[in-house]
Amino acid sequence: MPDSAAFAEYAEPFRRELFAHCYRLLGSVPDAEDLVQETYLRAWRSYEGFEGRSSMRTWLYRIATNACLTALAKPARRMLPSGLGAPEPDPGVYPEPADPEITWLDPVPDTMVMSDTADPAAIVAARAGLRLALIASMQYLPPRQRAVLVLRDVLEFPAAEVAVMLGTTTVSVKSALQRARARMEELAPAAEQIIEPTAPPARALLDQYIAAFENADAAALERLLVRDAVLEATPMRTWFAGVRTCVPFLRDRVLGSPGTWRMLPTRANGQPAAVEYVRDEQGGYQPYGVVVLTVARAGIVRVTSFGDPRLVSVFGGRNRRRDQSR
Repeated sequence: MPDSAAFAEYAEPFRRELFAHCYRLLGSVPDAEDLVQETYLRAWRSYEGFEGRSSMRTWLYRIATNACLTALAKPARRMLPSGLGAPEPDPGVYPEPADPEITWLDPVPDTMVMSDTADPAAIVAARAGLRLALIASMQYLPPRQRAVLVLRDVLEFPAAEVAVMLGTTTVSVKSALQRARARMEELAPAAEQIIEPTAPPARALLDQYIAAFENADAAALERLLVRDAVLEATPMRTWFAGVRTCVPFLRDRVLGSPGTWRMLPTRANGQPAAVEYVRDEQGGYQPYGVVVLTVARAGIVRVTSFGDPRLVSVFGGRNRRRDQSR
């Protein structure tokens, strides 16, 4: 039998980063959790045969990556509404529900994928590798290209080690990386304008967004959004681009009256975010989901709301709030 104590001592410190790796590849919090568990089970079963030909970290990443590639063999790309078609030009339209077979991308709490005790430069790099737009764009890559891109550009494994992990050649890894980078240049937005969620301007924008939403203040929201801001909200496939459509839609279809919404600040995917609750008929608050903001110096660039009540508990919120106080 494998030495459980020795295995736990050497393998357990990598659990958080392995979860982040699986999330990057899968775009799903529960799927990533399942694959990390599977990774540790596979590793424990084969630990006696681990002879230190690579580091423990490399060995665990090889197991996790291949487990994810097996899961990704089933064609089920995780999407955001903006990946399903053009923006809706009419803010008065009733949002179109998506096909129930569509699988949505999940946001992930920062607390699950990074540690505030790490080196500041490492934290900034980790956030950059978890941005919502990046994870959404990677969903368009074939699974092996996606894995190569993450292992090489995000985690900075040498090409030779990646080749061993994937059972291929260094030449094939370099070729896959070149194709993946070219495709990502087409898909991923420029990241230079994005500011860190802990920066004072980002915290201020999140606080102002929460206040505007809770007060049903459409004018305040308009002041916070940049001119070409994007608004998307699962599970609806309808999305909007530009304040001329985003703000009227929010005002007429979403905000309701002051007190309709309550929000608690958090961070997701290295970005400012808030847990959302909506008032019910009895005057209490029910879990609604999580909203993630993409923020720049000029204001809020993108609002991505995930209307999934299960996310409230994932982000550490309470399942139900009966009071109306903050």
